[in-house]
Amino acid sequence: MARAGSIFDPESKAPFTLSRSKIDLFCECQRCAYLDLKLGVKRVSGPSFTLNNAVDELFKREFDIHRAAKTTHPLMKSYGIDAVPFDDPRMDEWRDALRRGIGYLHKPTNLYLRGGIDDVWVTPTGELIIVDYKATSKKVGPSTEDDLYDSYKRQMEIYQWLFRMNGFTVSPTGYFVYANGNSDKEAFYAKLEFDIVLIPYTGSDAWVEGAVMDLKKMLVSDDIPPIGVAFGGGPCDYCTYREAAGKALMAVHKKKRRA
Repeated sequence: MARAGSIFDPESKAPFTLSRSKIDLFCECQRCAYLDLKLGVKRVSGPSFTLNNAVDELFKREFDIHRAAKTTHPLMKSYGIDAVPFDDPRMDEWRDALRRGIGYLHKPTNLYLRGGIDDVWVTPTGELIIVDYKATSKKVGPSTEDDLYDSYKRQMEIYQWLFRMNGFTVSPTGYFVYANGNSDKEAFYAKLEFDIVLIPYTGSDAWVEGAVMDLKKMLVSDDIPPIGVAFGGGPCDYCTYREAAGKALMAVHKKKRRA
């Protein structure tokens, strides 16, 4: 099976592995996805938010205590959620975004799609609830679905789709466990406090199948996709930079040739 992040080889018969983030990249900008998956030119990565990673890890340990005890976390109780953390031997595998995650071979396209989840809860009827942890620090923290980025919503829907494709009954409503760092204290005192909220999101994964089919069409096509449209309505910032840099360098090159 192809390694996630490798360049697509149209001659290969092996399934091509795509992470959840690559599907999201394609939804955001097909040209950026083309450069990444067909030419191996990735977007410049941003800084690593290690504090967010620490919050994620501590959330996982906290919910794992209740997973082992088969008890409902107090946060879930306070929001009236009748469920417990899902106790399944594959949890560590599903959480491993870099190497494993939960995967599904989409036979019509021969694409192996996978994603690493943060958590899964289960209701008394056996319905799974997909959960994602988020951390931020804002004066007014997120509290409703309207505060969620579109990429977060797609992330949740892709995870729900992957679990459904693996035969699980999945609730249409997932939850974001959101930690907002409180900066209003009088001093730090080597302690950062967070306000924790649970944000429900009820979406639809109906778009995922079509996106996967369109992504495969892009992979096998020789046509370069147009510059994508960013969430704000304007052109993709990455594409705009590449175009401007390319034109500026070409102008310098032409000037030197005429000299």
